[in-house]
Amino acid sequence: MIDQLIFYLSFKFVRYALVVGVMIALCSSLLGVTLVLKRYSFIGDGLSHVAFGAMSIATIMKLTSNTILVLPVTVITAILLLRSGQKASLRGDAAIAMLSVSSLAIGYILMNVFSASANVSGDVCSTLFGAMSILTLSGTDVLISFILSVVVIIIYILMYNRLFAVTFDENFVRASGMKADRYNTLIAVVIALIIVLGMNLVGSLLISALVILPTLSAMRIMRTFKSVVIFSAVSSVLTSFLGMIISIFTSTSVGSTIVVVDMAVFLVCVVIGKIRG
Repeated sequence: MIDQLIFYLSFKFVRYALVVGVMIALCSSLLGVTLVLKRYSFIGDGLSHVAFGAMSIATIMKLTSNTILVLPVTVITAILLLRSGQKASLRGDAAIAMLSVSSLAIGYILMNVFSASANVSGDVCSTLFGAMSILTLSGTDVLISFILSVVVIIIYILMYNRLFAVTFDENFVRASGMKADRYNTLIAVVIALIIVLGMNLVGSLLISALVILPTLSAMRIMRTFKSVVIFSAVSSVLTSFLGMIISIFTSTSVGSTIVVVDMAVFLVCVVIGKIRG
């Protein structure tokens, strides 16, 4: 098996996929902690569906890069959803649910009516569940994904203290004179970046699992914010790497395999947490 793994790693596209996958997993886990603690877990699901609709339009328009349209649409939607959620949780949840189903429906209809592909169902399935699309990334795609991932990591490191404060006590942040809305907007933008990046790895339907599951696993056995972030990041990178390796050997969907591995780690953490009390 080791010899076979070395053989696979000799191919450039496999190395590209592993690098991009690890970077995306790392970014997703970092912001996942903030999303869970601020009770915005479901926003990733809504944004991924919006991104699917935007990607369908970009495909019909035959844009050279779907990111040109998908990224700004997702960022704008993230900001609007976050503001809606702050005003009223029910209204925010309703907005996410409405955007989710309508974006999926519109995107699927557009791809059926206007797509020139002979395998529309296959294209839709690949977009929703990731399929093996990450193994077909070009050098340009890898570079864009790597740069955006580095930008997300740098932003998180530089703004760590402020994100920590906004996550736990937004009222205190406002009383201290800091612009809480500005940091919430920053969180929304970074989340949108992660969603767009993650669609190449696990597809639009499974991206929420990549963001949330490592955090939930970490919270079962860790007790501080920093330890949860570190554990979440490490476990997300390892499970994504392992999931991609397994999918390459078994020819299964990359996204689904990663999520299954993440779920297995979560169950192990639950058991460990119960044992530790």
